[in-house]
Amino acid sequence: MELAHSLLLNEEAYNQLGEVQKAEFIFEWLRYLEKLLLATSRNDVREKQKTLVEQLLSLLNNSPGPPTRKLLAKNLAILYSIGDTFSVYEAIDKCNDLIRSKDDSPSYLPTKLAAVVCLGSLYKKLGRILGNTFTDTVGNILKAVKSAESQGRYEIMLSLQNILNGLGAAAAPCHRDVYKAARSCLTDRSMAVRCAAAKCLLELQNEAIFMWSTDLDSVATLCFKSFEGSNYDVRISVSKLLGTILAKAITSKHPGTASRQSIRRVSLEEVLELLGTGFLRGSSGFLRASGDMLKGTSSVSRDVRVGVTQAYVVFVSTLGGAWLEKNFAAFLSHILSLVSQSHPKATQTQIDAICCRRCVSFILRTTIGGLLGEKAQLAVVKDICQAIWKLKKVMDAVMSDGNLETRVGSTDVAASQHMLVCALQELGNLIHNLGTTAAPLLQDSSTGLLDSILSVTLHPSISVRLAAAWCLHCIAVALPSYLTPLLDRCLERLTGHKSSPEAVTGFSFAVAALLGAVKHCPLGIPHGKGKIIMTLAEDLLCSAAQNSRLSAQRTQAGWLLIAALMTLGPAVVSHHLARVLLLWKCVFPASPKDLETEKSRGDSFTWQVTLEGRAGALCAIKSFVSHCGDLLTEEVIQRLLPPLPCAVDLLTQLSSILKMYGSPLKTPSVVYRQRLYELLILLPPETYEGNLCAILKELAADLTAPDIQVSASTFLLPPLCHQDDLLILSPLLQETDHRFIEEQLLLGNGVACGSLEYDPYLIYEKDVEGDSVPKPLPPALSVISSAAKLFGVVCAHVGETQRLPILEQLLDSIKHTKGARQQVVQLHVVSSVSSFLKYVALSKGCLGPEELKRFALTLVTGALESTNPLLRCAAAEAWARLAQVLDDGAFTAGLAQVSFDKLKSARDVVTRTGHSLALGSLHRYLGGISSSQHLNSCIGILYTLAQDSTSPDVQTWALHSLSLIIDSAGPLYYVHVEPTLSLIIMLLLNVPPTHAEVHQSLGRCLNALITTLGPELQGNSTSISTLRASCLLGCAVMQDNPDCLVQAQAISCLQQLHMFAPRHVNLSSLVSCLCVNLYSPYLLLRRAVLACLRQLVQREAAEVSEHAVMLAKDSREELTPDADIREVGLEGALLILLDKETDERLCHDIKETLNYMLTSMAVEKLSLWLKLCKDVLAASADCTAITCVDTMQEEEGDKGDDASVLTTRHDEKSHPFTNPRWATRVFAAECVCRIINQCENATSAHFDIALAQEMKKKDSRNDFLVLHLADLIRMAFMAATDHSDQLRLSGLEMLLVVIRRFATVPEPEFPGHVILEQYQANVGAALRPAFTSETPPDVTAKACQVCSAWIASGVVSDLNDLRRVHQLLVSSLTKIQAGKEALSHLYNESASTMEILAVLKAWAEVYIIAVQRHKNHRQPLKTTSCLEDSIRNGSCSSDGLLDLVYADLGTLSRLWLAALQDFALLTLPSEFASQLPAEGISVEFLCSLRSDATMESITACLHALQALLDVPWPRSKIGSDQDLGIELLNVLHRVILTRESPSIQLASLEVVRQIICAAQEHVKEKRRSAEVDDGAAEKETLPEFGEGKDTGGLVPGKSLVFATLELCVCILVRQLPELNPKLTGSPGVKARKPQMLSEDGSRLVSAALVILSELPAVCSPEGSISILPTILYLTIGVLRETAVKLPGGQLSSTVAASLQALKGILSSPMARAEKSHTAWTDLLRSALTTVLDCWDPVDETHQELDEVSLLTAITVFILSTSPEVTTIPCLQKRCIDKFKATLEIKDPMVQIKTYQLLHSIFQYPNPAVSYPYIYSLASCIMEKLQEIDKRKPENTAELQIFQEGIKVLETLVTVAEEHHRSQLVACLLPILISFLLDENALGSATSIMRNLHDFALQNLMQIGPQYSSVFKSLVASSPALKARLEAAIKGNQESVKVKIPTSKYTKNPGKNSSIQLKTS
Repeated sequence: MELAHSLLLNEEAYNQLGEVQKAEFIFEWLRYLEKLLLATSRNDVREKQKTLVEQLLSLLNNSPGPPTRKLLAKNLAILYSIGDTFSVYEAIDKCNDLIRSKDDSPSYLPTKLAAVVCLGSLYKKLGRILGNTFTDTVGNILKAVKSAESQGRYEIMLSLQNILNGLGAAAAPCHRDVYKAARSCLTDRSMAVRCAAAKCLLELQNEAIFMWSTDLDSVATLCFKSFEGSNYDVRISVSKLLGTILAKAITSKHPGTASRQSIRRVSLEEVLELLGTGFLRGSSGFLRASGDMLKGTSSVSRDVRVGVTQAYVVFVSTLGGAWLEKNFAAFLSHILSLVSQSHPKATQTQIDAICCRRCVSFILRTTIGGLLGEKAQLAVVKDICQAIWKLKKVMDAVMSDGNLETRVGSTDVAASQHMLVCALQELGNLIHNLGTTAAPLLQDSSTGLLDSILSVTLHPSISVRLAAAWCLHCIAVALPSYLTPLLDRCLERLTGHKSSPEAVTGFSFAVAALLGAVKHCPLGIPHGKGKIIMTLAEDLLCSAAQNSRLSAQRTQAGWLLIAALMTLGPAVVSHHLARVLLLWKCVFPASPKDLETEKSRGDSFTWQVTLEGRAGALCAIKSFVSHCGDLLTEEVIQRLLPPLPCAVDLLTQLSSILKMYGSPLKTPSVVYRQRLYELLILLPPETYEGNLCAILKELAADLTAPDIQVSASTFLLPPLCHQDDLLILSPLLQETDHRFIEEQLLLGNGVACGSLEYDPYLIYEKDVEGDSVPKPLPPALSVISSAAKLFGVVCAHVGETQRLPILEQLLDSIKHTKGARQQVVQLHVVSSVSSFLKYVALSKGCLGPEELKRFALTLVTGALESTNPLLRCAAAEAWARLAQVLDDGAFTAGLAQVSFDKLKSARDVVTRTGHSLALGSLHRYLGGISSSQHLNSCIGILYTLAQDSTSPDVQTWALHSLSLIIDSAGPLYYVHVEPTLSLIIMLLLNVPPTHAEVHQSLGRCLNALITTLGPELQGNSTSISTLRASCLLGCAVMQDNPDCLVQAQAISCLQQLHMFAPRHVNLSSLVSCLCVNLYSPYLLLRRAVLACLRQLVQREAAEVSEHAVMLAKDSREELTPDADIREVGLEGALLILLDKETDERLCHDIKETLNYMLTSMAVEKLSLWLKLCKDVLAASADCTAITCVDTMQEEEGDKGDDASVLTTRHDEKSHPFTNPRWATRVFAAECVCRIINQCENATSAHFDIALAQEMKKKDSRNDFLVLHLADLIRMAFMAATDHSDQLRLSGLEMLLVVIRRFATVPEPEFPGHVILEQYQANVGAALRPAFTSETPPDVTAKACQVCSAWIASGVVSDLNDLRRVHQLLVSSLTKIQAGKEALSHLYNESASTMEILAVLKAWAEVYIIAVQRHKNHRQPLKTTSCLEDSIRNGSCSSDGLLDLVYADLGTLSRLWLAALQDFALLTLPSEFASQLPAEGISVEFLCSLRSDATMESITACLHALQALLDVPWPRSKIGSDQDLGIELLNVLHRVILTRESPSIQLASLEVVRQIICAAQEHVKEKRRSAEVDDGAAEKETLPEFGEGKDTGGLVPGKSLVFATLELCVCILVRQLPELNPKLTGSPGVKARKPQMLSEDGSRLVSAALVILSELPAVCSPEGSISILPTILYLTIGVLRETAVKLPGGQLSSTVAASLQALKGILSSPMARAEKSHTAWTDLLRSALTTVLDCWDPVDETHQELDEVSLLTAITVFILSTSPEVTTIPCLQKRCIDKFKATLEIKDPMVQIKTYQLLHSIFQYPNPAVSYPYIYSLASCIMEKLQEIDKRKPENTAELQIFQEGIKVLETLVTVAEEHHRSQLVACLLPILISFLLDENALGSATSIMRNLHDFALQNLMQIGPQYSSVFKSLVASSPALKARLEAAIKGNQESVKVKIPTSKYTKNPGKNSSIQLKTS
């Protein structure tokens, strides 16, 4: 391919290639030449021009294919436009000669066509230069039209379009001739020719005045004719032509009277009249009556009507939004008149009426929704209301007529009904899209919007009543605050007008529609409404029988209300379920016998009512099953089941009942069937096992019923076909912007579109397709749909033996019918069998006996050869499913062989398409049918079919099937990639553009091939390069195709290529292609563009954005996206598109694309992004917002920047965003928050104004967020004060983000101040509207959050300034205090709860900050100057802030407490429901809170309580009010039970500790005051204070201590389940090793232990005896369970906490109080025994306990209790044994700790305690120390053991009685002396030994002088010791001088302490 890249064609290389490669080579050369010519200098081109022209013209004779001829023509024109033009005439003559040629052979056709295309291109490019030749050329071309075939006519029309374009007004002489030729082509049998003719005429009308003046009528009639039998593309093209011409007729400025004759100006009325004629009478005009008309059927074919509908839209769109705004009233009355009684033909049958209404709705929706901004839409709403009022008056006049007969039969009522339906539906749509911005309209009483809708709810026509109900639904979804009031009004009227049939149905529809809106409104409706509705429904059902005139209506209304109630979900329904189930049970007879008696009794009317009631009941239960799945417990299912067999019995009896009572029962019986089938589909088949056979028979009868006339293929089959296969069928099945009206063409003339009146029960369901009104099909059709679906399920569940007769019956029924009916039956049967196969395949079931397989095969084979393409498609799917279910290789191979044989022999299109798709489907489900042999055969056959140019259909299906095989074969396909790619390229270059469907299939194949090649496309080998070049070439051909869907395929192929081989895709040209199609009128093309863009910007956002802007600057187009991209960049163009787009998937992709771009570029392009967001938000600042902004600027003074919102408003022209929708503005606000987050991850300069300004000075291109703060605040303000609630929420969120990010940024110009301070007024102004009474709770809640953030941020230091925002919080506090009465009844209780919690949380946050600041402020200040500064700056407000809160603290503390209490009650497990208090809360309180919100709120409440209890006054209150304390503890207990978060549990425990401290303080205070009062009295008479009084009894629920114990046990047992006596006491439970808890767990346990140790102090002595065993058990239990050995002898945090708690308990005054002393002593002894038992357990468990922990515990007992606890011999002996044993342990750390503990025991003042230990352990210690002499210490640990031992001995010396002391000293001194080193050894000693030497010497120096006599006699008696001592002293002379004075200094303390010991 590289050889093709030259200016002149490389003929040498070209001639060496084969035919297919030659075509590729030429195309590649022409592609390259186009770019090269534009880049080459004029002189170089002129040099080579002659040769180049020859080469190009010679190609004309080479039969160039369509894409090649187009490129060839383009290059020729470019060449002449750059080079010399003198030889152009020869080229034109040559082309004309080629066209004149008489050669009609097919091989010569491409040459002729190429000549035609070249002429068009030359004239288009060179235009008037060729002025004098054009008459001959045009004449020649027009002559050729007469004999040309369809391709020729197609190319000639397009060529004429180009010629007219190039010549402009100069072509006037030929206008009439061209017009005549195009007229005939506009009704051509080829659709592509019609499209081309429409384009030609569209070009012609630019200059040919007669088309939109004198010939206007005939042009219109011509267009109407063109619509007949048209396809979608023709309707698009011709409607564009007609709409444009009519718009021109109205607006054009006619040339003055100087021209031949003055032309009459056409009025709007005339144009509308003309369009109306087409809509109502079609192309037959006024005179001719077509055959249809004579037959009495509709006079207008639907395609004409749909075409005219599109023309209306084009007409208005061309005139534009401003025109529509001005002329809306006239336009509306005309459009509505299309369905009025003055044109009875349009609405003579229900089917026609529904189709016409659809068209009218589409015109209104598209024009109003697409062209008008929100402000204009509000005006339109008023106009529509006026129209409704007028129609209402007409109805009232008729209804007030006293004579009932004339009233009912009146045509006027019928006249207004369709107009009203259209008006109401559009009104609903409008308000739905306006959302809360429509609020002012509803408040405006002059419009009377709600009254007008409610008044027509009583209209005699059911369609109008339903439309009114739907309109109310839309209003409620848009404005949730109106939901409850509307519901109330409708319920009130329904209750009040029970005797009017219209009112009963009308208002029940309205209530149901409003209930359906609840799920769209997060704030819900009050809980009590459910009860009201249920009661009313029961009442209607019970009173139905009282009045026969109303029975049907009341029955329907009752069940409708119940069914709608179910959509409120389990929370509401659970309360009414029993009543519903009872009604359900009563509606059916109890037994088959009762059913028989019923049959014999009733008449036609009672059966009508009965069936209505039972169908309603079935619908209600269906609604229950689908909306309340959580309530479907085993028990409920059992209660649902009993009526089902009876319902099925009735189903089997229906046909006989119908025979008895005739046609009035026909519709009710069909509805009943459908309802039952729908319910059964939802229920598990096991629930109706006993009735499966009966149901199956009924289904079979339904599917083959003799009276079915209508073919329902278009709605039955699509769900059964594979979605990908639908692409090859009618383009109508594809999604388009016109789907809403095109659907009626899809369904065929016998079938109506769906409409709500066919199934009113759908009014409460969400519509499948977006937000438009639900569109159920007629019952006769939907029953078939349900039957086919249910057949699949039931057939799969009956026994295999029962399947066979049913399938036989179905096959026979097909054989026994004829003609059209046979097709219908076949369709139904195939649908149901497909549904069965699909079900079995998905549930991995099995088919059954061999016979079944044969029947299924016969059935499917028959359908594969049906003339209905959709049926063939479904059959191909079923064919593959059959193979999938049987899962047998031989059978599958057999199926494939059947198709091979058929395809080889058959010549008809039907068989070849059906079987080629069957092969593709087989491969799709069975992934390449095992052998490669099969694959080869398959591909071979499909190659052949794909080249069958006689039948585009065969080519399309075969290529589609090939794409499926490529997809499923995967790597197996590699060997076929090259030939397949050659085939695809060859076809792309040769298939005519008129066969777009073939090109679409080619695109799918290319896409599948690219996917198969995958990442290998990056390779550099020759073969891969060739493949890649071919793929790119294929994409280029498809990009040039005129069909939009083929262009979409090209884009998705390039997207795939870009994913696998990004370096090889030219990003610039791809982006250019995407930008051009960004606003394409074709939905699927726009989707492809955005899917591709979304992928590109994930990798290379910046490059894509730059390319888009560069390309837009180069292009000078004014109407394409280029104009937008030039002005606001690709980002802005996408935002504009987002604002216009209605397709949800597209909007999602646009948002994703923008988000990716923002993430990667927002920081670099900060100004651009912020400006875009600001423009979008500012564009919406309508009048109301502007007044706010004005006030805001006054408040700001001159602080705001100059570019105010107002200046941008005046200059409408410069604004790319005109009136963006609220959803777009919300997105812009969200973008701002994202931008701030992105900046946070970038440099710190974004939040540091000094740094930002400095860096901006260095380089002006630098840009930082902080420099845009004024804009951020302004945007937040604009959003927060908008009419749209969603936007207000986004604005407040933005404000919150700004406050949080910028609160600490200092203001460099005013030290000590922050930058946000200057925006106080703006923040206040933004928050104020959120606190008005009509603001919804979610907005107020958000505003509270912002308030607390603002106050807590510390931005504002001046109290007076803070008061503004503080006042808002005060107002909200007042509101929630007022209780239920004041809170709005508009929403669910959970909404007001959310508001209350938000207010309380905000106050809590402010209070916490205030207390913290107060604490910090009280800390002593470093210097006085600081103090003065702070006073001067007014920052003493830290106390001031507390003052602000103090005023409301009493209220707040009560409310915080109440919130926690309610939360705790609600989170009780269900088994405690009986204990809930009746008052204290409403049970709904907090029912549907989001869990994340609760967590935040709880934490805030707890911290607030902590702060509260830090202050003495609240502490004294809680201490003195025991009930309050207990209540609070219970609340905290439940918070702990229901919240797993450790932080919440810890915070709760802290509050518990504070409560206990408060109680302690209270008890102490009472004791103290009692002692002071009765100072002289006897102690015995003093009353006992504290819990337990004199008895020691603690009453659960009345005792603070008991509540605390419960709470602590809960915490401890959760962390250490072994503490639960039930668990450890049970047999077979092994005690576990001690365990380390997590950090959080340890903290919780420690906190609980602290609380436990405080409890005795709250009790009386008797009370303390009651709780002591529990406390000791828990404390020792924690010790036992967590005494893990840690390195270095450390204690785990829990052990340390338990020892600390133990110490606290043991030293409690209660242990010594005389009333409790004895009991305590006994209990403490038991406790000590327990600790000792931990040590030597019975069954060898717990062997890994840490000795140090247990020894420490024993020591705590010895030192902290009174001596009589530990001195009883048995305990004392065990304790001493433990110490002995521990001293023997080898672990040095254990020994060290043991010595340290003994040291403290030996020093104990009471000899009764310490002496036994000394007697038992002293000698043992001595021996240990003497051992050290022999075994020198080697490390610091051993050294430390020695040092600790010596310290113990020294203690002994001091403690010992005088006469023992000398003996002890005599033992101690030799040990010390043995460690001394002489001067020689000292030098070479290790550091350990040297330390030992120093230690020994120092101690000797201390002891020697103290006990000099012993010392002297010892030294004298042992020369060796003396020598050693002297040597050491000598060696250490220097240090001795230093040490001796020290020792003198330190000897006194020793003496003092010994004296103290003696005296005590």
